[in-house]
Amino acid sequence: MESLVKFVEDEFVPKKEFPKFSAGDTITVYYEIKEGEKTRTQFFKGVVIQRRGSGATETFTIRKMSGTVGVERIFPVNMPALQRVEVNKKGKVRRSRIFYFRGLTGKKARIKEVKG
Repeated sequence: MESLVKFVEDEFVPKKEFPKFSAGDTITVYYEIKEGEKTRTQFFKGVVIQRRGSGATETFTIRKMSGTVGVERIFPVNMPALQRVEVNKKGKVRRSRIFYFRGLTGKKARIKEVKG
């Protein structure tokens, strides 16, 4: 049964090509918003906290600070409204899911950048 589901996902779900990114990277996601009849592009820039799932059900979580409030957003990789993803900085972290990042503030919340 699992192989049948995987086959259908591979054949019929359109694949989008995005640059490689992982937890700790700072990325900008551009996505479409429909307001009535009009559509506009909005972006969300923040640190990737996790990537989860595989294939058509893969998602990634981004966290940004809006003033003093932390805002997190979960994006499915195959969301039709996603236009493009830009990797701004590659971060060096030791974990694939950096939930501890939520509790850090100020200088502690900095992530070392990988050169290259």
